[in-house]
Parts: sequence; structure tokens; C-alpha cells
Amino acid sequence: MKVTLDKIKAAQELLSKILPPTPLVKNEWLSKTYGCEVYLKMETAQPIGSFKIRGATYKISQLSEETRKKGVIAASAGNHAQGVAWGANYFKTNALIVMPETAPLTKLQNTLELGATIKQFGETYDESFQEAQKIMKESGRTYVHAFHDPDVVAGQGTVGLEILDQCPNPDYVVSSIGGGGLLAGLGLVFKSLSPKTKIIGCQAASSDSMVASLKMHELVQTEFKGTFADGIAVKTANPEMFEILDQLVYKTFESDDDEIAMNVLRFMEKAKVVVEGSGAIVLGALERFREEMAGKKVVLILSGGNIDVNLISRIIDKGLMRSGRRVHLRVTISDRPGSLSKLTSLIGAMKASILQAMHDRSEMSMKLDETEVELVLETKGPEHSAEVVAELTKNCKRVVTQ
Repeated sequence: MKVTLDKIKAAQELLSKILPPTPLVKNEWLSKTYGCEVYLKMETAQPIGSFKIRGATYKISQLSEETRKKGVIAASAGNHAQGVAWGANYFKTNALIVMPETAPLTKLQNTLELGATIKQFGETYDESFQEAQKIMKESGRTYVHAFHDPDVVAGQGTVGLEILDQCPNPDYVVSSIGGGGLLAGLGLVFKSLSPKTKIIGCQAASSDSMVASLKMHELVQTEFKGTFADGIAVKTANPEMFEILDQLVYKTFESDDDEIAMNVLRFMEKAKVVVEGSGAIVLGALERFREEMAGKKVVLILSGGNIDVNLISRIIDKGLMRSGRRVHLRVTISDRPGSLSKLTSLIGAMKASILQAMHDRSEMSMKLDETEVELVLETKGPEHSAEVVAELTKNCKRVVTQ
């Protein structure tokens, strides 16, 4: 597979007539917090909420009329599915998408609304890919790969050309890896036009075959455990993509799902933007390379914003717990009349808010004159939470933090 700068420029010439450039926005809060100039490349602003629209649309644009009549097929956990569906709709061809059974409902619905037909198969992208390959051979449809295709990589590389127009010669560009299509396109652009720019790739720790391979400079197979950041949940590093990235990527890092979830929340609070896990992961670079990036221009690519609303709610709850602004307690108090009122009054006096309270007399470990109250409290932060727990511990029979 060979991709050149000229091919990426050709992709930009075509796509610029179809898709306007996405914004590059300087974030003042992140810049001040980390002591560098932080710019957010808002691929969340694409019509499908993801950069995947670029590569898929360019790939389909290069097919002949005769080939388009037979339709296209792809395997995807969601964003690539929407990109293929959008491109197929634009160029008036039929799209069949094989998606894992675990694909988020939001991405399923969006893909259907874009006019594609969906077949759900398997638990992972790799299983869906094998099924799509089988259907391709039987149907004569053209396969639109999520990353292992020169036209797709060229389309994704247009992100890099846009960045250079908007922020010449950045010091660092940070992107999630996934299969490597976006990172490969970015690396080729910056190696040719801004060689001093350092490319950093990041990946979910439970799906880290490519990161492990890049660190060892040879293909490494790691255990795949899955991640809620479905956009980068790739089981095995592709050999050709590895060969390309091994020449282009400066450094890599991994984030576990808890950290990714926290970064989703931070983007909502501090940048006022909703980013899915595969896009939010890039925020981890600012902490890991803080000293190295001081005073530099750093571009974080927010690759997608397609996240399920129910998942957002869970992320907010978990993020508030982890940041110390929400605390979950089991408090044992006397079963005498007025004890519960005293407990809530004590919490109120500490300026904490009760979000949830469950009074349970039936707990088998309780003495006959005791009762347990399960509480979820909202506080001002870790120090305030510690003060509340200390005060409750001093005034109640037993306090256990969850």
C-alpha cells in the first residue's frame, strides 16, 4: 500500500468541494492549565460527527460508475459505517454495513438514517470484518476498508493539510490510533511539509496491539479486552499500517477506560464539546508530556463526537466520583426515631447535597438497634468530600466509602 503527498492533495481538492474545513479552536483553559498553546481540531463538526467521512467519501468517489452500481460494503463499529453511508448516499450507490452486535445504538440509528443497510454480526470489529469479506466475495460489492486502503488514508490525511492551513508548523499533533488510517495520513503530511512537527499516537490500554508494536519496532500481539472507546477497538495491528506508522510516529501512550471517561467529562466541562472516547483519549498527552510540551503549539484531534446519551450519563457519574465531587457511602446509625433526620441535618450543615438516600433495616449484619443508610452525596471536591466523611465518621456508628 502506497500513499503519497500528491494523492492526499488530490483528495483535498475533491473533498474541499464537498466538505468545508473543520474548525481549529484554541482552548484557553487547557492552554493555561498545561502551559502551552492547545488547539482542538474539531472533527466532531463533520456532518457525521467524525473524520471517517473523509476517507470513505474519497474512496467511493474514485470508483467507476459501473462499480458503484454493484454497491459498496464495509465493516465498522460505527463511525466508519456512517462515513461509508454518507459517501454512498452522496455518490448514489448502495451501502451494506456489517456492524458488531456491541455497536452503540446511536451509531446504528445514524447509519440507518443515512440510507445504509445494516447486518449485525460478531462481538468485535474483526469478526464483523471477516463476515463482510465473505459477503463481498459473494455479492461483487466493493469493500471500503476502515483504514487499510490508500484512498482512505489519503482522505484522512486531508486533516493534516487543513491543520497546516489553520496553524502553520505546530510542534505536536496528537491523534488516537485505532487501525492507523488517520495517523498514517497525518504523519505523511507533516513529514513532507512540516518535518519538525512531532506526531503522537494514543490507544486504549485494553486494545493496544499497535502501541506495543510501535514501542518494540516489530509486530506484537497483545490480549484484546475491549473498550468503551469503540472507535479505536481494533484487536490486532495491521502489518502494513504498522510499517507506515513505525516511520512516522514520534511517541505513543495508552489510557485505560477510567482515564478516557474522565477526559470525556473534562472536554464537556472545560471545552464545552461532546467527544466520544476515541476522541477524548488525546487529552492524556498534555499530562504525560507536560514538561516537553511547555510553551509549544499542540494540536489535539477530536476525532469523533458520536457517543450514546446513556453512556454520557454513566461517564458523568463515574467522573464525578473519581474527581471527588461525588461520594458514595454506607452509614450505620441508631434505629431510634429522629436518627435519620439528624443525619440529613448533619450533611446539610456540611454544605453537601444528598443526591440519593436508601434506608435499609433488613441488612443482616445490622444489630437490632441499628439501621444502614446508603448515600450518594455531591460535594465541592476531594477536600470537601474528605471533610464530610470525617464528620460523619465522628458522629455515626460506622461509615464505609464505596
